[in-house]
Amino acid sequence: MAAPAFMLSHQVSSTLGSHRRASPDSKLNITQSLIQAGDVGSIIARYMATSFGNSRCMALHTNTPLPSEPKEDTHPDLYKQLQKTPLTEAELKALVRAGEVSKTGLGYYSIQSTKPTTIGFSLRDSPVGLLAWIYEKLVQWSDAYEWTDEEILTWVSIYWFSTAGPDAPSNLYYSFEQSDPIAFVAAGAFIDVPLGISRFTNDLVLLPKLWNQTLGPVVFQEEHERGGHFAAWEQPGAIVGDLRLMFGDSDIGRKVRNRLQDSTSV
Repeated sequence: MAAPAFMLSHQVSSTLGSHRRASPDSKLNITQSLIQAGDVGSIIARYMATSFGNSRCMALHTNTPLPSEPKEDTHPDLYKQLQKTPLTEAELKALVRAGEVSKTGLGYYSIQSTKPTTIGFSLRDSPVGLLAWIYEKLVQWSDAYEWTDEEILTWVSIYWFSTAGPDAPSNLYYSFEQSDPIAFVAAGAFIDVPLGISRFTNDLVLLPKLWNQTLGPVVFQEEHERGGHFAAWEQPGAIVGDLRLMFGDSDIGRKVRNRLQDSTSV
């Protein structure tokens, strides 16, 4: 399912916040759902989980967790645990990379989230400009993935020929910053829905594993040595495998199935 104003879906107002972008699913007569999402979809997915509650959202899985750092005043028990648990070499390396991304890798977000119309004219006017805008991210954000010409053209064409237009995602980023609280802050709140996480070593932002407990009751976490920000494209088998582990013949899988059976029998 595509987010409103993204890829093949229709255009919407630039003021339509993340919580309202998540709301159309409430009109689809969905009584129970299992949600998987990454990138900006993970933010909308968390709004969906908040809106649905744990009676309708049975579980949430993401490959883009964005937790906040546990503080002594907000997460005292977790804070104490962190003091006793040294960060691994991989976690320290990932923190350095996240710091570098915040300094030099967010120029695209700054302009799209503040001047969506201005950059939108450029992206609509020049297919070469759109290609450069997208290609740079595909190459830099993936884990040495060997993109073919056909794959690149497929990605760019989906934006160029979409109903909403190639500039539509800029409005999504703009709405993130206009939300109160801003979308990234709201999405980082604790949600009482079973949470599964797939961690890919070379993602842009990969925060310490224990931090993820600030997001919700973590029932599944899996580490992958290969994969970057576009893990669903780079390593689809890994994500499918994690979903099968999470929802298959495991404790969480049995709990989810039991909840589904209980809700349908009422």
